[in-house]
Amino acid sequence: MIVLRHAILLGLLLASICTLPGCAIRPYIFNNVADVLAKSGQSEEDDVILAREASAFYLKLSESVLREAPGNLKLAESVASGFTQYAYAFVSFEADQLQARDAKGAQRMRERAARLYARGHMHAMAALEKTTPGFKNALTQPKLKSNLSLTQEQIGVAYWAAAAWGGLISMSKDDPEKVADLPLAIDLAKLAWEKKPEHGNGGLSTLMGTFEAASPGGSLGAADKYFDLAIEQSKGQSAGPWVAKAESIAIAKADQKDFEKWLRQAIRISDENRNLENEVMRARAVWLLDMMDDLF
Repeated sequence: MIVLRHAILLGLLLASICTLPGCAIRPYIFNNVADVLAKSGQSEEDDVILAREASAFYLKLSESVLREAPGNLKLAESVASGFTQYAYAFVSFEADQLQARDAKGAQRMRERAARLYARGHMHAMAALEKTTPGFKNALTQPKLKSNLSLTQEQIGVAYWAAAAWGGLISMSKDDPEKVADLPLAIDLAKLAWEKKPEHGNGGLSTLMGTFEAASPGGSLGAADKYFDLAIEQSKGQSAGPWVAKAESIAIAKADQKDFEKWLRQAIRISDENRNLENEVMRARAVWLLDMMDDLF
């Protein structure tokens, strides 16, 4: 919080000192602020409610700075991950919980989640385009895509661009144009996975497994291998792969026994390894267990 407070004060100082469009040191200063904000976004907070309350201001401030430093990959990754995680952990999850008693309210929440996912995706793709001109077009062209690659610095941004894209598609199942982008989201995730499959301590492999299970013609066996790899990469300290396995594999196979076993494993891991991601996954695992009779 101290780092974030310093970044806020610095941002206000910049606004008062360097307001003229022609300010010569403006790009340099904003890039330095971007670096500070990117670091302050890497929080060890494990209180979900406190994290939710702090997120909105951080995201708005970081987004404003990112517009002044669109090529800053560290901040772009932080902003994209912030919007994506906020949409998943708070808005989309709240929609799922609301569905049974207020379908219209749940739909409004999903529409909001879609907008947040789209925002995270936009910032990540803009940074990839800024640092690799023509990136967006190449991703859509088979001949160009075969020569497309990521730098080490772009991997995190590409991961969150793909994750946000997947989230947006999952919230837009009635929109054929958005659903049609799923292969592009998968290709983007593959670019990152081929460069660094262990990225995010198993987070990228979990995303690959989720995409594989959700893709038309995808293989549940291949998805399961991605999830098991993610568990190995996280050294058993992440609840995420277990929740993803339960939702992607056990439900598809109508396997209630594995569903319960994997979710209880996620809860055990989150209790032993306290961090924000695990707390979010713990809450989802508990809710899914409560919903088990409706899901099977």
